Amino acid sequence: MMVKLRNLVLFLMLLTVAAPILLYTDPAASFKTPISKRDFEDVTALTLNSDGNRLNLLPRESPAVLSGGLKNSRRLDQLSARVLSATDDDTHSHTDISIKQVTHDDSHNREKMHVQLTQKTSEKVDEQEPNAFGAKKDTGNLLMPDAQLRHLKDQLIRAKVYLSLPSAKANAHFVRELRLRIKEVQRAVADASKDSELPKTATEKLKAMEQTLAKGKQIQDDCSTVVKKLRAMLHSAEEQLRVHKKQTMFLTQLTAKTIPKGLHCLPLRLTTDYYALNSSQQQFPNQEKLEDTQLYHYALFSDNVLATSVVVNSTITNAKHPSKHVFHIVTDRLNYAAMRMWFLDNPPGKATIQVQNVEEFTWLNSSYSPVLKQLSSRSMIDYYFRAHHTNSDTNLKFRNPKYLSILNHLRFYLPEIFPKLNKVLFLDDDIVVQKDLSGLWSVDLKGNVNGAVETCGESFHRFDRYLNFSNPLISKNFDPRACGWAYGMNVFDLDEWKRQNITEVYHRWQDLNQDRELWKLGTLPPGLITFWRRTYPLDRKWHILGLGYNPSVNQRDIERAAVIHYNGNLKPWLEIGIPRYRSFWSKHVDYEQVYLRECNINP
Repeated sequence: MMVKLRNLVLFLMLLTVAAPILLYTDPAASFKTPISKRDFEDVTALTLNSDGNRLNLLPRESPAVLSGGLKNSRRLDQLSARVLSATDDDTHSHTDISIKQVTHDDSHNREKMHVQLTQKTSEKVDEQEPNAFGAKKDTGNLLMPDAQLRHLKDQLIRAKVYLSLPSAKANAHFVRELRLRIKEVQRAVADASKDSELPKTATEKLKAMEQTLAKGKQIQDDCSTVVKKLRAMLHSAEEQLRVHKKQTMFLTQLTAKTIPKGLHCLPLRLTTDYYALNSSQQQFPNQEKLEDTQLYHYALFSDNVLATSVVVNSTITNAKHPSKHVFHIVTDRLNYAAMRMWFLDNPPGKATIQVQNVEEFTWLNSSYSPVLKQLSSRSMIDYYFRAHHTNSDTNLKFRNPKYLSILNHLRFYLPEIFPKLNKVLFLDDDIVVQKDLSGLWSVDLKGNVNGAVETCGESFHRFDRYLNFSNPLISKNFDPRACGWAYGMNVFDLDEWKRQNITEVYHRWQDLNQDRELWKLGTLPPGLITFWRRTYPLDRKWHILGLGYNPSVNQRDIERAAVIHYNGNLKPWLEIGIPRYRSFWSKHVDYEQVYLRECNINP
């Protein structure tokens, strides 16, 4: 009888020891079960197919839980050993108590560990459970913005991949279904740029597409084929992007060279009305101020009537004493009458205006000016206009016809144009004045000829960006890392200019650059050379650049600048101008003016 009782006790003890081991090692048994390819479906697919309910899955236990399980198992082994030892020495009643104690302890431990596992599992599922759009819940961090829109676009890419795979094409029913889903998602996405712009049915379309894509995963089980297709799509997209960038650059350059219809109409209407005036009506008042050195004189060379008017209007609007400001405008023969008519019809308050025709500067001829001789040469015209010429540069920027205009080079002949003035402020026609500029006439240039704002804050505005330092003439005379400076708003000391014979310096370097080996184009490279070590750096608040190409110029810098400059192709009077900056320019245009209305020039 005692033997049977002892065997029964041993059997029960063995059972209590084996049960926890089987309980906690059971998840490992799942690895012995064959895994289907369906099991590899992503969490998003599983979630959507379960209507967004929480996945009733137990994740693999964490090391802490497993460690706790092993410790409890060892504790049970120790209790079993004590019971076996006691059975050899004690009576039947003692054995029965021990069995109850061990059974109670084991039950308590299993219940405690079950609670721990349940808590761990709940936490893990909460962390890993995808929401309706495939994004994981994270109470500590915000979801990725516009996650639903991103997911829909991602689905379209995956769907197009499946459509192009041979195994999917063989299934006509799947192809029809997938194409239907693509159309639905495309209509849902449309032109939306954020989740709030998506229709209410977008979530349903997303779920339906995900279910169809899940079928595609079952049909196409070769991952390498999908990877190859995605790689091919990536290369194709990169090539298309390169082509589109090149086309965009070409169209931008073309638009920058093209005169809008309204700006073409404006000078025609003005010219017609100008020649209808008698000679006395064609004259400007206050012409005695043109050579008064006590006043503030501006030099402005342009063939753009509207742009010139903005420069003058913005300057006068912000001037403390408008009557002391004199504007010397030089234009070409085609726009001379139009420019005069505009300012006769729209006089700038008490300020003085002078408009000159560059064709009347008889001293400016090819025998005196090397650049004028070069601009009229056949090789220069071929260089700028013949796109497929062997010596023509492939960069469209280097073939802009504005560089053939002598107006662009008049800045190097200021003492000849204004022989009786001692200081002038040069302004480009793509600037807007926001502060009173009279303080610039009192700036001490410390013996320098040119006062300008330096632009070396950006690496591409240094000398090596503009000059060819592989040429010994350049490398021996200039520093490639020297700071560049900006044209657009420059103070020139004409007395110092004459004393240092700056025009002759300019002519000498132009003669050396007949083959365009020292620099490619424009007026800034020869300006950097001509005024090398003759330029005084002005405070940056006087002149801020980049509004014609950089959409992220600091707003605070713009607001505190005396002059803002739309340098670049995106001029404010063109449709391609950056919208964020257009108001700074357009507020100085009276769009109710009769000529602007007749030519349909609108904000």
